[in-house]
Amino acid sequence: MTKELYQEKIELLKKWAHAYYVDDNPIATDDEYDRLYHEVLDYETANPNNTLEDSPTKRVGGVVRDEFSKAKHIKRMWSMEDVFDTKEVQEWLDRVVKNVGVVEYFCEPKFDGASMNLLYENGQLVRAITRGDGLIGEEVTDNVRTIRSVPLRIEYQGQIEIRGEVVIRKDDFEAINKERLDGGENPFANPRNAAAGSLRQLDSSVTAKRRLVFYPWGLGQNVLEQSNLSQKMDFIYALGFLKPPYSKECTTIEEIEAFYHFLISKRDEIPMMMDGMVLKVDDVVKQEQLGYTVKVPKWMCAYKFPAVEKMTRVNAITLQVGRTGVITPVAEVEPVEVEGAMIARATLHNFDEIERKGLKIGDSVILIRSGDVIPKITKVLTDRRDGTEVEIHRPTACPTCGSELLDEETLIKCQNLDCPDRVVNSIIHFAKKSCMNIDGLGSRIVEILVKEGKIKDILGLYHLKPEDLEGLEGFKERRINKLLDAIAATKGVVLAKLISAMGIEHIGEVAGKSIALEFGLGLVDVTEEQLVEIEGIGVEMANSFVEFMRVNREFVLKLFDEIEPTVEAKVEASENPFKDKTVVLTGTMSVGRGVIKEMMEKLGAKVSGSVSKKTDFLIYGEDAGSKYDKAVKLGVATLTENEMRDML
Repeated sequence: MTKELYQEKIELLKKWAHAYYVDDNPIATDDEYDRLYHEVLDYETANPNNTLEDSPTKRVGGVVRDEFSKAKHIKRMWSMEDVFDTKEVQEWLDRVVKNVGVVEYFCEPKFDGASMNLLYENGQLVRAITRGDGLIGEEVTDNVRTIRSVPLRIEYQGQIEIRGEVVIRKDDFEAINKERLDGGENPFANPRNAAAGSLRQLDSSVTAKRRLVFYPWGLGQNVLEQSNLSQKMDFIYALGFLKPPYSKECTTIEEIEAFYHFLISKRDEIPMMMDGMVLKVDDVVKQEQLGYTVKVPKWMCAYKFPAVEKMTRVNAITLQVGRTGVITPVAEVEPVEVEGAMIARATLHNFDEIERKGLKIGDSVILIRSGDVIPKITKVLTDRRDGTEVEIHRPTACPTCGSELLDEETLIKCQNLDCPDRVVNSIIHFAKKSCMNIDGLGSRIVEILVKEGKIKDILGLYHLKPEDLEGLEGFKERRINKLLDAIAATKGVVLAKLISAMGIEHIGEVAGKSIALEFGLGLVDVTEEQLVEIEGIGVEMANSFVEFMRVNREFVLKLFDEIEPTVEAKVEASENPFKDKTVVLTGTMSVGRGVIKEMMEKLGAKVSGSVSKKTDFLIYGEDAGSKYDKAVKLGVATLTENEMRDML
């Protein structure tokens, strides 16, 4: 085969693949495709220097990574504001019209998958990055190259970020779960989890088998000259990307509602799972005039679909042990399909809920699921009982370790720190970014370390040696050193952060900071009476903290010895208008609200997350929303950011 003939065969393969994966209109048989594919592969094997970067053979995967590196988006990827009914849509439209006048809107399905940012430079796909926190995500280019609906090369010279959703078709999702069950693995909870999990495979050949699909829905960095987003997206589709099955330009709420209900009617027909409709201002200039809040663009929102209800039967109740030892009952139900996912379990939160609903094993129930919401039972159909139903009793022993449970009425807890379920989950919580921020210690790694007996509790992290990690799945020298360095970096952490990382029931960041400032390392012996004297600490919180320390006192003291946390001195704030006042922050300000929060706390104020009659001041920025409305209704003093600064 000559180089020219090889290139011709590449173009033919790409044409056939596009017809199959993008147009959904095959123009060649599987045998024809496979035969031509292997001819191309044979040539590339014999002539590796002539292999084209966008050859279909590049999509089979095979790259195995130690870990995913972080990568920065050129332009931020935003979240979306959710609206749930006609009233909320109208309020959103009113805000748009008030700021930029009457505009046209671009509506399309909201697929439930994993958000992705593709960066092309001079026609080549150079990087694929997950959404992450909107600024920085994980670089998964090798895996995305295996997705057939992602062009490896486009007819566009220049730099452009193409954003979209990586999804799995419902029938492929079911096939993947069947394969996982046959292999003794846990099935994915829903297509979104399956898509996200497939993208994060260290071996790209696994991703290649998952039949992922990419649907573009927007742009980041670009210099396209079209004045409307819909026109820009038409250009993107013309480059070879998948176009959503339906989209519509609307000008009135009647047209928006009509298209919304049309999409709901097509919910079962469309092969991908949808959880709503995306509504965007079409004019790009108007988008920029509307701007952004701290979290979301003001020019787009997600009009979520209503929850889907199904009837099923409760076959059994199983008990889950959470990271803090809380026992959660889970209903094992007759499997029922909801929005493309087979649901076999539903949360019941606690035993009070079971008693309130009057639920029995064998009952027929109504189950709902909406988007990412965990399926839950909303109603027990008592009129369908036949007398064979069985009462559900509150447990007295831990289902995992057999220890006696502490029954606090609403909460039932296992207090045993050696309980296997508590060990894994407590370490995962301890390592979280918002806690000790141990980079590289994700849930999968924790499970491996515990399973292999390398650690049996949080303290075990600080005794790990390089030789303990050698030979474990996914661990090589660079990754081992990085993990051990991340663990070592937590030594000397501020005491309040360590308290938060322990995962004490009812004790969050604010309460942990108050306790740390008040008692220092002596908090292990604090009494309930001493705790409730602190502003913001209630009886339930105090009881939970004291009980935790009673059971785990020796463990916590060993943790203190190992980590040597920094004890911050309690500084008495000088007199100012906000000292000893309860303050609530809302809206977009000149700096991040975290900066304002820290400033207020240094002034001796208590910063609360919700408005109540006890609130002294609400400090607000742009788009203050419901907190501002509630403050006005309750007669709470409201201050703009400038007014707050003037008072100081």
